Amino acid sequence: MNARPDPQPVNRFPMYTPEFAADPHAAYRWMRAEYGPLVPVELSPGIPATLVVAHATAVQILHDPDRFPADPRVWQQTVPGSCPIMPMVGYRPNALRSSGAAHARYRATNTDALARVPLHQLARTAQRIARQAISRICRAGQADFLAEFAGPVVFESISTTCGAPAPLAQRIGAAMAAVFEGINAEQANNALMHALNELIALKHTQPSDDIVSWLIGHHAALSGEELAEQLVTVFGAGYEPLTNLIANTQLKILTDSRFMSDVSGGSLSVREALDEGLFTDPPMANYCLSYPPHPVVIDHQVLLAHQPVVISMAACNNDPALGKPEERLGNRAHLAFSAGPHACPAADISIVIAQAALEEVLDTLPDIQLAVSTDQITWRPGPFHRALASLPVRYTPSEPLPEH
Repeated sequence: MNARPDPQPVNRFPMYTPEFAADPHAAYRWMRAEYGPLVPVELSPGIPATLVVAHATAVQILHDPDRFPADPRVWQQTVPGSCPIMPMVGYRPNALRSSGAAHARYRATNTDALARVPLHQLARTAQRIARQAISRICRAGQADFLAEFAGPVVFESISTTCGAPAPLAQRIGAAMAAVFEGINAEQANNALMHALNELIALKHTQPSDDIVSWLIGHHAALSGEELAEQLVTVFGAGYEPLTNLIANTQLKILTDSRFMSDVSGGSLSVREALDEGLFTDPPMANYCLSYPPHPVVIDHQVLLAHQPVVISMAACNNDPALGKPEERLGNRAHLAFSAGPHACPAADISIVIAQAALEEVLDTLPDIQLAVSTDQITWRPGPFHRALASLPVRYTPSEPLPEH
């Protein structure tokens, strides 16, 4: 089945190109000047959507699940199943892609399980994992920070918290990365679900103090399919976005004059750098999809029924209506973790892991610096994420760190 054509064809901005990934903030400025708060875009070739770039409009939509529900099933019937972004936007019986009573049930299982994670213990675990990662690269004096530090630290921290053995976690991580990239999307999604079902089967027989076991034991009595789909959101929010949050923040510390000396010198904190990164380059830059069941008038424009509405957290966070960027240091009122009934329940867990990892870098590699010029930094294309292709860094070689 073909995607539904625009009833009145318009020039839609393609959000999947390398050009958009290279400088999205320039694109957001152009969008705002050209279209105002609601922008006609393409998420993938032939897949139209409306992108929200005004903060006030985004907040209104995110707090109005009746007019802007997250269930995409009617829209999905008009889109080819082979659409490369379908695993990222299509229906799943989980909190991210449901509405009403189903959403409330799924969300309760997620929030209850995630609330049981002991954050102080998690911080110590992430710090230990970060030290081990630094020990593996410290003698070389150079590394790809993204692939050799941020990725492994997040991978092991989330896998440990979920109770996933390393070989199974590696399969989940590889499939999740392919889903985010839209590479062989259907095949990647099948591999992801197969690995998640294996993890659930393992935890049925070997439960422990971990997120998967807590979801299995929840009083909502989720089915096997529902359990696997909740884990899509847990691992999906954990692996890729958190890796990108750590890498994006480290890039900011290394290149932004407000941070590159002050953070290591102690006058600004890693948490302030994280918050600024969540404002300027949130790892999920454009997401929080909704699908109005009826035509909706908002900001003097009509949004068509059953067509995707996407919140640009990056554009909304940098809306000129919010004031000057230099005045917001320490402000945590960003939309990086969404808002309203679909706000990310894992925000605290993400911050704890990222902060512990970055603080360990500053403590043990105090002279870390970018190994290439800023114009050599490249970003992976895609409509949703803000993700570096790599982050080459250098530092003084040293001996591996002692365990403590």
